[in-house]
Amino acid sequence: MNQVSTLSIDLAKNVFQLLAVDKHGKPCFSRRVNRQKLKETIQNMPPCEVVMEACGCAHYWGRMCIKAGHKTHLVPAQHVTPFVRGNKNDKNDCLAIYEASQRPYIRFVPVKSQSQQAVLLLHRMRERLVKARTACLNQTRSFLLEFGIETPKSYRAFYNHIQTLLDQQLQPVILLLIHETCAELRAFERQLRQLDSLFRDANQRSPAAEIMQSLPGVGPIIASAFSASIDKGQAFNSAKEFGVWLGLTPRQYASADKSVLSHITKRGDRYLRKQLIHGARTVVTHAHKKDDDLNRWVSALRERVGVNKTIVATAHRLARLMWILLQKNEPYQPQYTQSGATQCIKD
Repeated sequence: MNQVSTLSIDLAKNVFQLLAVDKHGKPCFSRRVNRQKLKETIQNMPPCEVVMEACGCAHYWGRMCIKAGHKTHLVPAQHVTPFVRGNKNDKNDCLAIYEASQRPYIRFVPVKSQSQQAVLLLHRMRERLVKARTACLNQTRSFLLEFGIETPKSYRAFYNHIQTLLDQQLQPVILLLIHETCAELRAFERQLRQLDSLFRDANQRSPAAEIMQSLPGVGPIIASAFSASIDKGQAFNSAKEFGVWLGLTPRQYASADKSVLSHITKRGDRYLRKQLIHGARTVVTHAHKKDDDLNRWVSALRERVGVNKTIVATAHRLARLMWILLQKNEPYQPQYTQSGATQCIKD
């Protein structure tokens, strides 16, 4: 046990596979344990390096390993798959996790705290509520169309319109449908307002979220999601790496002297990328009303490449600014220089 340098753990719900390796890369032991036995092994083992695949329960076990004095690394799942040899089983997966952790230039996933996971849990709840609200709205619209009743597309206009239908002489089943839909939508709104207030409270306790909210297009929801996911961006060495991780950089096809750049890669967290693009869309929409360097750059880019490409480019720009401000630990200050727009385009 004292010779163990690295402990690789293949996580699961009830049965876990362990692989202990010494400093020379030779296996010390390989065994399957249950949940209680894994806790005892982690607490009784001398300090070593523990590597696990980043998954749903990895942060819980990571916190437990850190509390026991172990150096813990979470390996992204996409970097583990290429090292699986032979058949797919727990023992080969455990070996693949160890081999992936030994590769140079692997960016490990930081272990999240309980408060960070709690904020991300609220975001998942909010996403589910928004999807359920949209499903309710779409179903009601389709039902009303079957009776020749056309409704607006936007949410607020739809809600106001169906309220006016209650005063009309309609079939009882249609009135029942509208009453139930209004009650459902009011319940969704109440829950969403409650979650949004929790996001604002969490942002007040997070210096990183306060810095992010100083950026244009970044509100409480985006700031809380990013602060809970990346903290202060310490897992990235540069703003460029952060943009690549979010999947906002072009996909490259290169061979010899030929290099082609296509659409964005869409790697990383889909929810974070979606929220940042929504924020960038707001910036692009209102860019013509402001005269600072960033908005002049957005307006000039929109004239050259169109709205959609400008939105994605602005999201990438905001992501890089976000990482820079977090490293400097200072809020965003708009710049007003004659050469600012040209400089932004060069960057």
